[in-house]
Amino acid sequence: MEKIQRKATKMIPEIRNLSYERRLQRLELISLEQRRLRGQLIETFKYLNGLNNVTLEGFFERDGNVRTRNNGQKLLLRNFKTSQAMNFFPVKIAATWNQLSENIIFAGTVNTFKNCLDKFWITNPPSITFF
Repeated sequence: MEKIQRKATKMIPEIRNLSYERRLQRLELISLEQRRLRGQLIETFKYLNGLNNVTLEGFFERDGNVRTRNNGQKLLLRNFKTSQAMNFFPVKIAATWNQLSENIIFAGTVNTFKNCLDKFWITNPPSITFF
């Protein structure tokens, strides 16, 4: 899908010679990887705040370490030896979730969370290392 978006943005003559990232900026778009990550963070917010009608006993584990500074809902990072386990949704989203600031994590609604996340990413673009 990312290849299709790359090709589609090249079809616009005014920005054809720009890099893919610059074309996305000019069109005010985000990459599909960033969109996927954003969706995963939104779902994590919903799970942690009980907004989904899903019982996820043990799906996410909150880190009980209060000695370090964190966002108040820090998720426990688990270590696994297999690549299959490392691709499990709660495992790969935890590190990104833990980097978010408190005002994002404690947003009152899903829409507020989305808006705060988008504003945060303007100055702190996400690093996508697990896709």
